[in-house]
Amino acid sequence: MKAGATFEYAFVVPDPGTYWFHPHVGVQLDTGLQAALIVDDPKEPGAYDQEVVLVLDDWTDGWGDTPEANLARMRSKGMAMGGSAMGSTPMDGMDMGGMDMGGAGMSGMPTGDQPLGSDTGDVVYPAYLINGRLPAAPVSIPSTPGKRIRFRVINAGSDTAFRFAIGGHRLTVTHTDGFGVRPLEVDTLIVGMGERYDVVVTAKDGAFPIIAVPEGKDGPAALAVLRTASGDAPGAAVRPAELQGRLLEYRDLVPTEDAALDRRTPDRELTLNLEMANGGRRWLINGAAFGEHKPLEIKADERVRLNLRNRSMMFHPMHLHGHTFALAGKAAGGIRKDTVNVLPMQTVSVDVQANNPGQWAMHCHNIYHAELGMMTVMSYVE
Repeated sequence: MKAGATFEYAFVVPDPGTYWFHPHVGVQLDTGLQAALIVDDPKEPGAYDQEVVLVLDDWTDGWGDTPEANLARMRSKGMAMGGSAMGSTPMDGMDMGGMDMGGAGMSGMPTGDQPLGSDTGDVVYPAYLINGRLPAAPVSIPSTPGKRIRFRVINAGSDTAFRFAIGGHRLTVTHTDGFGVRPLEVDTLIVGMGERYDVVVTAKDGAFPIIAVPEGKDGPAALAVLRTASGDAPGAAVRPAELQGRLLEYRDLVPTEDAALDRRTPDRELTLNLEMANGGRRWLINGAAFGEHKPLEIKADERVRLNLRNRSMMFHPMHLHGHTFALAGKAAGGIRKDTVNVLPMQTVSVDVQANNPGQWAMHCHNIYHAELGMMTVMSYVE
């Protein structure tokens, strides 16, 4: 849409849940051009007393290097070796795309302490925010002891996954990417870029930190405060014990009956190889950057299995437009999502019901990876 122009969208909302919207023009997302989109469920059972939307974000525009400068640096110098800092020595000429590097014992691979691997992003941000506020002046959420609060958590960050927790409380996970799961109690969860989780907590008496730590990165955590009583607010440096407690994994979740995709043998399987090229100056799907890509051709009403093969040493939150998918295999439990974290050197398979004809983007929700080529198109054909 041209600057100053107006365009009116009219569309049918098929599914209730927690969603968001943002542009796909350069790195505009990293300037804060995004918002939550909450679709209420007319059949909502209402097993909570209060509802709160929390938007997690990473922030550099106007404070550190601009998003455009960060993107230009990556195009010129590639990614940093052994960490997130762009000032480190770039991996000139190193191309890991297509290399089968195995997995066991590899440096940088996911571990219990580093579940996304050791390299989780390419930008060091000066600030991390919840609902647009710095941890020095956090947003305060008033409530009363005993109230059940539904938090809708959205990661609108461009290059940062967050580890989310609420001090003094356990989280009952009820939805992921808008779709229901059987309620499950955990202490903390990792929200990849573009992912959303709904969690319910029963508020205790006091003032408690709502914390989002940038996973695998240095820097201050994003902070909000849940307040049900007077008293001092937790400081920006607080790290509640829940961050080291039970961490949610996809395999822990089971879809609710209305969210589950009906069982059906795939009509078609397509493989997407996620690759780094030229030291991180380019990010590819099946050896091609967006614009050079070959579309993923499918037909209406097919059940399509997408095998997402990460052949790089960074995780990729892969997102499909216009559809949801079910995570395939016993380890995934069939939960419905539209964004899934694909870990270094691992494969995730998802099943898509082809019920929305058109041309639909599939891309990494690290906005810099997408701009450097990690995007393709799922294309309906006759």
